[in-house]
Amino acid sequence: MRVTFVIETLGVGGAERVMVDMANYWSRNGHSIEILTFWPEGSIPFYRLDDAVVHSPLSITRDSHNIIEFVGYNLSRVKAIRHAIIRSAADVVISFMDRANMLAVLGSIGLRIPVVVCERTDPSEHSIGGRGWQLLRRLTYSRAHCVVVQTRRALSYFGRAIRQRASVIPNSISFPPEAIRPFSRRGCGHKIVSIGRLVNPKGFDLLLRAFSGIHSEFPEWSLTIWGEGPERAALEKLRETLGLVGCAHFPGKTQSAFKEIREADLFVFSSRYEGFPNVLLEAMACNLPVISFDCPSGPSEIIRDGVDGLLVPPADVSALGNAMRRLIDNAPLRSELAQRAGEVVQRFSRKAVMGQWEELIRRVIQSSGKCVSGFKAEDNFKSRVEEPE
Repeated sequence: MRVTFVIETLGVGGAERVMVDMANYWSRNGHSIEILTFWPEGSIPFYRLDDAVVHSPLSITRDSHNIIEFVGYNLSRVKAIRHAIIRSAADVVISFMDRANMLAVLGSIGLRIPVVVCERTDPSEHSIGGRGWQLLRRLTYSRAHCVVVQTRRALSYFGRAIRQRASVIPNSISFPPEAIRPFSRRGCGHKIVSIGRLVNPKGFDLLLRAFSGIHSEFPEWSLTIWGEGPERAALEKLRETLGLVGCAHFPGKTQSAFKEIREADLFVFSSRYEGFPNVLLEAMACNLPVISFDCPSGPSEIIRDGVDGLLVPPADVSALGNAMRRLIDNAPLRSELAQRAGEVVQRFSRKAVMGQWEELIRRVIQSSGKCVSGFKAEDNFKSRVEEPE
C-alpha cells in the first residue's frame, strides 16, 4: 500500500506529530509512505521520521499581497501537489488541516485516487479566513472520499452532505513504557505543568491568572508552561504584572514531553478551544491528575469528570483556580484521579485507533473503484507486524 500525506509543515504541533506517528507506524509495517509539505527544500521535520518515510518539501510557502497573487500562488500550489501525488503513485491521499485539505482535493481531481481530508481542530471555533475560504471548504470537502474529524462536536459543524461521508477518529496515545509510574506526593516543592504553543487559543493567560489567585496559599507550588510562540512576550509581561516571576516559568519547546510531564505533580489544560489534545492524553497516560477547561472540543471526550480528572467551565478563571486549590489541598483525591487517569492507554490505544484508520482506508479504496496491487478487501489493510503497545 502506498500512502501519501499532505500537510503545510512538519514543525511543532499536535497535527504534525500525529501525522508523523501514523507515517512511522505504517512504514514499520511494510507500507510505502511519503509526506508532502509546503516547506522549502531541505527543511527538517521537528519530529523524527523513520528512515523509510519519504519527506518531500514542495517549496510552495509564498505569501500573497493581493488577490491576483493569491489566485496565482494557490493555482501553482495545486499544480505542484498534483504532480507530486502522481509521482508518488499513491493508492490513497491523506491530508491534514483545512487549507492543505482543500489544495489536496483540488490537486487530485480526475486522478481516481481517493482523498481523505482531516480537520484537526474545532471548525466552529477556528476561522480559516473569509467567506471565500468557507465556500471553498464546503465545495472541496464534498468531493473528498471521506472527512475525518476528531470529535462528535466537530462533526456537528458540517452539513448533512459532508456528515454522511465523515468519520470520527480520535488521536491515539503512544508512549514509552517507562512513562508509566504510580502517582505519589512529592516531599518539598510541587510542580504544575502545561504544554502547548504560546498562542491565544491555548489560554495560558487564563492559566496564569488562575495560578496567581492561589499562589499565596501554596507558595511551595510552581507553574511551568512548555512551548514557544508569538504570545511569549505578552505572557511574560502578564507574569510580571501578576507577581509570578520566579514561580511561573516558560522554558521553551521540548521534544521530551513525557519527561516533563513525569516530573510534575499536576497537569492543567487551559485551552479556549481544541481539536483533540494529545498532551492531555499523554499526561493522563503518565498517571497524572489533570484539570481542564471543558472547552470545545476534545477534553470532555477524554476526561471522565470526577473519575480520572476534573472539568471546569470554559474560560472560567475562578473555577480553574478553585479546581487547582481543591487538588493541591487534597493529596488523596489527586492520587485517586491519577490511578484512573492511566486508563486512557486502553481507551485510546494506538492499536485501536490505527485499526479505525485501516478500516476507513479499506472502505474508501473500495468505494473509489481503485484496484490496488496486492490489496484485498478481506485484508482490511491490517498492518503485518504488531507494534508493542
